[in-house]
Amino acid sequence: MVLLSLPSLVVVAAVLLNLFTAASTTTAASAATTVHADFQHLKVREAIDTMTKIRVAKTGENHDELVFQGKDQRHSSDASGKWKLKLLHRDKIPVGDDYSSNNNNITNWDYHHRFNKRMKRDVKRVGALIGRVSTSATNAATASSNYEVADFGLDVISGMEQGSGEYFVRIGVGSPPRSQYMVIDSGSDIVWVQCQPCNQCYRQSDPVFDPASSVSFSGVSCASSVCDRLLENAGCHAGRCRYEVQYGDGSYTKGTLALETLTFDQTTVRNVAIGCGHRNRGMFIGAAGLLGLGGGSMSFVGQLGGQTGGAFAYCLVSRGIESTGSLEFGRAALPVGAAWVPLLRNPRAPSFYYIGLAGLGVGGIRVPIPESVFQLTELGDGGVVMDTGTAVTRLPTAAYVAFRDAFITQTASLPRSPGVSIFDTCYDLNGFVSVRVPTVSFYFSGGPILTLPARNFLIPVNESGTFCFAFAPSPSGLSIIGNIQQEGIQISFDGANGFVGFGPNVC
Repeated sequence: MVLLSLPSLVVVAAVLLNLFTAASTTTAASAATTVHADFQHLKVREAIDTMTKIRVAKTGENHDELVFQGKDQRHSSDASGKWKLKLLHRDKIPVGDDYSSNNNNITNWDYHHRFNKRMKRDVKRVGALIGRVSTSATNAATASSNYEVADFGLDVISGMEQGSGEYFVRIGVGSPPRSQYMVIDSGSDIVWVQCQPCNQCYRQSDPVFDPASSVSFSGVSCASSVCDRLLENAGCHAGRCRYEVQYGDGSYTKGTLALETLTFDQTTVRNVAIGCGHRNRGMFIGAAGLLGLGGGSMSFVGQLGGQTGGAFAYCLVSRGIESTGSLEFGRAALPVGAAWVPLLRNPRAPSFYYIGLAGLGVGGIRVPIPESVFQLTELGDGGVVMDTGTAVTRLPTAAYVAFRDAFITQTASLPRSPGVSIFDTCYDLNGFVSVRVPTVSFYFSGGPILTLPARNFLIPVNESGTFCFAFAPSPSGLSIIGNIQQEGIQISFDGANGFVGFGPNVC
C-alpha cells in the first residue's frame, strides 16, 4: 500500500454515448467551436431494450465475488501509470424491497414502481435544497489539512436500477480497509458510514463498518477544532462530538464524529473526519454511507483543502450502460479544452456549486427568457445549482413554461401521451425505432453553450414506449441542474480558481 505518494491516479470513464453532445464557447480559451445542429435522433428502441436487459443477482449469491474477483483484478495499470478500478454495477447487488429473489428479470411494474419512488424522493430532495438556501449558513470557514495527497480517482456507479437517483463509488474505510459503497453528493458536506453497534440501520450491500476492527479509528472530542467546524453539531455524548444530518427524503444519520483512514484504490488518505452513524434511516439503496463533495470545509473536497486545490472531476454513467463513470481528485483531473464557466458563491448556502446560466435553447433557437430569471441575487435568492443528488433539472416556473412550450412546438409531429408523475410533457413512442427531436441547449454566462444528448432530456418512464421531457418547474426561484442532464458529460470543478468546466469529451 502506498501512502500519499503516488502520481496522478486517473480512472478513465468507460461510458460511451452514441448520441452527440457539444460544448462550445466564444472565448479565446475554447479549443474549437462546434456547430450546433437543430435536430438529433433519439434511439427509442435502444432505450427500451436497455430497460429490459437489467438483471439482478439472486439472493444468496456471494457479494464479494460479485464485486471483486480477487485482489489482482481490482485494478490494472496502463503504460502511463494510470489505475483503473474494475467494478460491477449496483444492479448486480440484491438489496432493497423493489426486488423478488425468485425472479432474475425486473418486470414492467417493477420499473414503473421504482421510477415513481425515484420521482417522489426527487421532489423531497428539491424541497430540502430550497429549505437549506433559506437558512443562513452559520460557519463557512475552512481549515488547513494536516496531510498531503496525490491526485487520485475511482469509478462512479449508477444507482438508477435500484430506484435511486444517486451515484456510488467504492472506497475502503478503516485500517485494514473495508470496501464500502458510498453515495456521492455534491450538495452535502459530511462524510459518513453506518457503524457498529448499529441501533438502527437500513439495509446495505456490505457488512456494516465496525470501528473496533480498525486500528486507525479515533473518536473526536467535543473540545476539538474539528468538532467546532461541524455545522450538524448535535452536542456531546460521553465526551465525544456528536453529529446529526437530516435529508430531504426523510433519511437521516446520527452518531459520533471520528478521524479515520479512507482508501481510494492505492491512495490512502488519513485523518479524514467522518460521521460514524449508529442511528440511520434512508433510501440510500445498499450504500454504506455518503461521500460529501460540497463546497464546505467538512466535505471530502474541503478537508483535502489546498492539497488538491479544490479540484475534482466526474462523469456520471448514463442510465442502463453497463460501463462505469469516474470520479477524480487533484489538478491533474482538470482537462484541457473544456468550456469553463465561473462558479458563484452564496454565503447562505456555501455547500452548493452555483453557476451562471444565461438562457435555454430549443432546436438551435434561444428561448425568449430574461437572463435575470436565473441570476443569484445579493440576498442569496434564486441562482442555478449543479447537484448530483437531484435527478430532474428544475427551472423557475415562467422559464420552464416557455422552455417546454418551445419544445412542444418543435415536436408537434410526435404522438403525445398523458403526463407521468412530475412530468407534464410526454410522448407515446411505442413502435418507433428512433425519432427526430430538436436539440436542447444551456446558454451559460460568458458564452459557453452546452448541447445535451437526446437521452439526457427525453427519457423513458416505462417499457411501453412512454418518454417524457425530463425537466420540471421549481417551487421557488432556485434552478437546479440535475444528474439526468449531467450524465455522460465530463464535468470538472476548479475550486481554487472558481470555475466549472464542461467537456471537452463525452465519457
